[in-house]
Amino acid sequence: MPEAKDVRLRDLAPGDSDNLFAWRNLPDIRRWMYTDHEIVREEHDRWFAAASKDPSRKYWIVELDGRPVGLANLADIVPAHRKATWAYYLADAAVRGRGIGAYVEFLVIEHVFSKLKLGKLWCEVLVDNKGVIKLHETFGFQREALFRQHVVKGGEPQDVAGLGLLAADWAAIREETRARLQRHGFPA
Repeated sequence: MPEAKDVRLRDLAPGDSDNLFAWRNLPDIRRWMYTDHEIVREEHDRWFAAASKDPSRKYWIVELDGRPVGLANLADIVPAHRKATWAYYLADAAVRGRGIGAYVEFLVIEHVFSKLKLGKLWCEVLVDNKGVIKLHETFGFQREALFRQHVVKGGEPQDVAGLGLLAADWAAIREETRARLQRHGFPA
């Protein structure tokens, strides 16, 4: 039997600012973000101060066994259009590759479709981030767009894939996905 893992999403709190500042500047995190410059403290402080005040956004700290290891968020929450975008990262390299990201994806999808009652969840991923694209596809996301030369990273234009998941698509694979996560020790 796989070892049980206690993965939780908790609301962003004032004490999370320093961790987020450090995490966002890690080369492994900046590599996959639209902006890859090193963020200065003033820029971070402005973002952090606005983060909890914007009703079109929701931020969570990803915790593993009570320890902060990453960030998940919803953005562009538009109830009138029944959609939102999302993203996440695991800042602690030691927890990557252990299924934590998959469970975070499950938790966010459940929140979007069960609690918020939205009809679509959307994300954008640099096309070179093949592992994350594949992960999203295992949760039912479908490629809906290719944004050619959409962002510039390291002075070079990069393509971005747009992936979407509809509530009906999720409903069709939800139980199968839940069972898969349970087999890997997650309390889905």
